[in-house]
Amino acid sequence: MKHTLTTQYSGGRDGTICAWDLNLDLAQKSPSASNPFASPEDSPPNVPSKTATASTFRSQVQAHTHWVNDIVLTQSNAALVSASSDITVKVWRPHAEDSQLPTTVGVHSDYVKCLASPGRHSDWLASGGLDHKIRVWDLAGGGEKLSIDAGEEEKSAKGSVYALSVRGSIMASGGPESIVRLWDPKSGKRITKFVGHTDNVRDILINEDGDTVMTASSDQTVKVWSVTAGRCMYTLTMHNDSVWSLYSDHPQLSVFYSSDRSGLVAKTDVRGSEDLDEGLSLAIAQEHGGVNKIVVAGDYFWTATSSSSINRWKNVDTNSEVERPESPSQLRNSSMTSRSNVPLPPPSSNKDSGNVETGKNIPFQCVLRISNAAPSPFSKAIDPSIDGRKASEVIMDLDNGVVVPLHSLPEDTIEGQNGLIKHVMLNNRKKVLTLDTAGEVTMWDLLKCVPIQSFGKRHLEDVVPEVNTMESVANWCSVDTRTGQLVVGLEENYCFDAEAYADELDSQELIDFREDQRINLGKWILRYLFANLIDEEIRRDDLHRSSLSTNDLRSKGVERENAPNLIQLPKSQPSSWPQNTDDSASAITPRPSNGNLRPAMTPGLAIGVATPSVSIPNHGVQQSNPLPTTTEEVNNIEKRQSNHSQARSSSERSGDYFSSNPLPSNEINGKIATPGGPQPEAPPQSPSDADKEEKPKESGSLFSKKFRMNFPKKLGRPSVDAKPPVVDEKAEESDKSSEKEDKVVEDNFYGVIQKMRNEYDEHLQSSTTQLSSTGIQPSLPNETPVLKPPPLTAVIIQEDRPDSGGVADLYRGTVSSVGQDADLIEKTAPMWLGDLLLRNQIPLKETVKVSFVLQPYEDILPSIASPDGNSRLNANRMLRAKKILSYVAERIEAQPEEPDPNALKPEDYLELYCQNQLVPHNMTLATLRAHVSKTGGDVMLYYKSNGKRPELEKKSLDGSAIESPTSNGVPITSS
Repeated sequence: MKHTLTTQYSGGRDGTICAWDLNLDLAQKSPSASNPFASPEDSPPNVPSKTATASTFRSQVQAHTHWVNDIVLTQSNAALVSASSDITVKVWRPHAEDSQLPTTVGVHSDYVKCLASPGRHSDWLASGGLDHKIRVWDLAGGGEKLSIDAGEEEKSAKGSVYALSVRGSIMASGGPESIVRLWDPKSGKRITKFVGHTDNVRDILINEDGDTVMTASSDQTVKVWSVTAGRCMYTLTMHNDSVWSLYSDHPQLSVFYSSDRSGLVAKTDVRGSEDLDEGLSLAIAQEHGGVNKIVVAGDYFWTATSSSSINRWKNVDTNSEVERPESPSQLRNSSMTSRSNVPLPPPSSNKDSGNVETGKNIPFQCVLRISNAAPSPFSKAIDPSIDGRKASEVIMDLDNGVVVPLHSLPEDTIEGQNGLIKHVMLNNRKKVLTLDTAGEVTMWDLLKCVPIQSFGKRHLEDVVPEVNTMESVANWCSVDTRTGQLVVGLEENYCFDAEAYADELDSQELIDFREDQRINLGKWILRYLFANLIDEEIRRDDLHRSSLSTNDLRSKGVERENAPNLIQLPKSQPSSWPQNTDDSASAITPRPSNGNLRPAMTPGLAIGVATPSVSIPNHGVQQSNPLPTTTEEVNNIEKRQSNHSQARSSSERSGDYFSSNPLPSNEINGKIATPGGPQPEAPPQSPSDADKEEKPKESGSLFSKKFRMNFPKKLGRPSVDAKPPVVDEKAEESDKSSEKEDKVVEDNFYGVIQKMRNEYDEHLQSSTTQLSSTGIQPSLPNETPVLKPPPLTAVIIQEDRPDSGGVADLYRGTVSSVGQDADLIEKTAPMWLGDLLLRNQIPLKETVKVSFVLQPYEDILPSIASPDGNSRLNANRMLRAKKILSYVAERIEAQPEEPDPNALKPEDYLELYCQNQLVPHNMTLATLRAHVSKTGGDVMLYYKSNGKRPELEKKSLDGSAIESPTSNGVPITSS
């Protein structure tokens, strides 16, 4: 908290720096200046009082992503420097014409706790942090001028710098070591050190001459040190709690202010006193919490606490007389000062009072005993014969009193917003409950980036069970409220781990999702946080391809004069068929240039045998035996797909939920075949064999050579006996392979763009056709439904710096500004973000599976176990219970050749039980394990008929109840 004559600046835990118009006349006018014949004892003139107006908001800037710990005005109040727990030191120039955002002056390797400037007109300052370093910065752009190891030769673990002050040729620092060190700010050499405090040194002041240092400590004392003598001269004990802050604008520190953890603000005046112990110390205000900072201007002072508000108080004139108690009985019955032997005020003089309410006496309950060695001025004034008591007994009464500060309520308050102080992530990992400083509980939607429900002033713990659901979703983001705001963090390692079923999402878009389609949550939100960036990159890519085509035509001499640079072609219909009568191509399904026509397949829905076993019989399911793909078909396919990327999106991995029986697949061994056309033969294969399957080979198309995406293992049955012919790609990769490898791209977002442009160049060199399609293929709405986050939602790109002990901000913008900041994002954003946004590719990661044992309830229905009795299976953690029932249905009864559309679904006539609880059809394996089974081992599941298909049931041979396998040792018997 700093001020100029008209403007006050403040920084908070939200990382924001605000400017306030004080609307006050802060020019100090002493009685001698306005009237040379005036005296402080004179009655105030009969003039109307000027009522102070409230402060008003002026401007603000989001300077940091963590707490603002200190701010300093420099360069004639034109620059405001801030220190933050985000390990940066930044400078903001609020009066600059271009109104730029704060720029980084330098970086520490840990929290930056304090700043110090030699003066308001200085071009350099120093910062201290928890990294045990004091760094001197050049504000003119010279960067770091000096670095000092505050721990020095002691190498103490408590070498953090919490307090820093600079004046002239002396710089003083202090911290948890309880040692005050003096440094030469030019050379960085230590001058001396002061030892005497017994706890953390929290604040430091240096007088104008540089020969006196004042320190405040958590040991409840304020010490005054002599630089020339090299020792402590005075120990002041007016506080009964940790002293957190000091302030003085007096050249010799003769008038200073101090505040402590209990909220007490004290003003001490030692002017005119031969000994510091003879000064006057007053309790002038009482805050509701510890005072972190105090500043004084004119007739007012301001206090900042851990709350978001700033209070303004009327100052006190220390030239006024102190009231004297009338009798010792009043001393005993009054609320008096703690530890206070009330001293006499300093003699009146022609000095500047600098404060208000002149002529009013100071209540003796406000006077603090400045130190334990301070004499009691009342010892001479009190008559020992009164009440038959000795003066020493009266003094003891004074010592046993309590403090009554002069002000208990501020004159004005700059109200802050209610920041968030606590949060709880709900089980669905899409919503969060928060509690703010006003006690309000609010629910937030992390995908929509907005609050969706308010619960009023309630206990957060009481609301959680009311809104939480029985779900188990992988952790995909971090949530933090330490800055008073809801901050969601996404990292490459885990932001793509969570998925949600499309039919469970509250989407307003009318999209025909396929059955059991899942949406990746991290991919979904990132797609629309950077939607404007994607649009800008598509526009730039169009211009680049147009320029390449024009230059290529000119180099080949086939372009006519005055040819247009770009011809707008009508949009092609995705459903249109190519004008080709060739029989070999008539059965090939065209693929749109911007992605897949059909909805992308959901990966990972497969059930596999968890232990080695013999393949499960087919149970009457008919297997197709198609012919292998011909060479002409393979060549035709590759020719048709030579102008677009073969890199598949994360949702295009095909898979079935039965590992024993293959479902139709549109890709076998890397070759594309139509659903109705010839396909390679796929003989039976056990689920255990499927896990050992090699990754399919990708076709050598335009983009797949450079950007190969390793597809995950599929549990379907690839062809073993009949393999389609392999096209020889050596001719394509002959002499140019070395050139391609030599092309180096940047390891950032722009590197993805460089790869695409390199592919464009290679295509123009190796092909006679022009570029017709773009390499940018963002996800479509059927894969990531449209989200509309608020335009002012902050978007921050950070870099983790383990060697520096924290993270550093690389970019800060909003949802609406990411398109305009494309150049900056291309340089700062990681490459994986570019692959996601521009190529619809996410980092491959092994699928998390859940093992379970599947058995018939009381052996009423046939078993699905293998011939050796193995019924232990595993599947994707997101597999739903109804898919398990479908798996059971296909193995306990023969499937018809032509399915009946009116037939009952398996979940209509089968039920699944776990721990004697009926499992809902949409419950996933992950939820079963976390909330129903509640075990770390295999999940025990039992299936039974609900009576709608009685022909499936069979009775035991002797008709008696058969005890089925149990979970946790609890047998389940028939009733």
